[in-house]
Amino acid sequence: MRGRRNTVGVVVLLLLAGCAGAPVPDVGTDSPPADLESPPDDPNGVDPNDPDDTAWTGTVVRVVDGDTMEVEFPNGEVDTVRLLGVDTPETSAGSTSPGEFEGIPETDAGRAHLKAWGDEASTFAESELAGEEVTVVTGGDRRGSYGRLLAVLYVDGEDFNERLLTEGYARLYDTEFAKRDAYAAAEGDARERGVGLWSFDASDYPTDVSEVDDADLPPLPDDGDYDCGDFDTRAEANAVLDRSPDDPHNLDADGDGEACESLPEFGITPAALPVSP
Repeated sequence: MRGRRNTVGVVVLLLLAGCAGAPVPDVGTDSPPADLESPPDDPNGVDPNDPDDTAWTGTVVRVVDGDTMEVEFPNGEVDTVRLLGVDTPETSAGSTSPGEFEGIPETDAGRAHLKAWGDEASTFAESELAGEEVTVVTGGDRRGSYGRLLAVLYVDGEDFNERLLTEGYARLYDTEFAKRDAYAAAEGDARERGVGLWSFDASDYPTDVSEVDDADLPPLPDDGDYDCGDFDTRAEANAVLDRSPDDPHNLDADGDGEACESLPEFGITPAALPVSP
C-alpha cells in the first residue's frame, strides 16, 4: 500500500439515537473476543464524551467488498466488520439497486455502471486495508442485523468511511448515528462534483447488439411464471432478469447475474457449433 507502514485505525462508532451515554448492553456471545478487555489508550476515533466507546486492535485478514471486511484479533478469532453509514454498490449487475443511488437510472447502463463502481470500491478497500493492523472501537450497540460489527474505519487518523463517500465509492446508508450529518454532506459534495459512481454517463455503456426488446420476448406463460425452457437464448432470459433483478422467476439459480446459462447466448444453437475433432 504505497509503502505505508503506519498503523491503520478501524473504529466502530455506532451511536444510535438514544444510545449515547447509556450503559453498554449485555450482548453475550455477540461481544468481540472475551480476552480483549484492555483497549489501547486514546485510539483514533474514540469519542471521549461517549463512555460506550471501547477499542481493540486487530489485523484485516480479508476484504469482502468495499464496505465489509474480516478482522483477526490477538486471540486468533476473526470477526466480520461492516462499515457504518456507507453502502458501496454490489459487484453483480443483477444484484445492483439503481433506485438506492439517486440519479442512477434503472436501466442496463445504470446497473452496469454501479457494478463497475462496486468493483472499484472493492479494489480500493483491498489496496488500503488488506493485511493492515487496525483498531476496532465499538459503541453501545455492536452488531447489525446480520451479526456483523458495525464500524467506522480510521486510516492514519482519517475517517475511511467518509473517504469512500468523498471520493464517490459509496452512498450514504441513512440511519441514525453520530456522524450522519457529516456523511450526508460528504455524499452531497461528491454528487455535486460528479466524482466516482456519481459520474454516470449512459454513453459510457453503449447498448449491446444482443439486447432484447420487450416485443422480442416470449409471451408470459398462463401461470405467470417463466422458466428457462420458455426462451430460445440466454439473451432473452437475461433481458427478463434485467427487468426484474430480484429474479421472481428463479432464472438465475446460482445468483451470478446470468440467467439460464445452459441456453445458447445469442441464438447460436448447439447443432450450429463446430464439432471438436
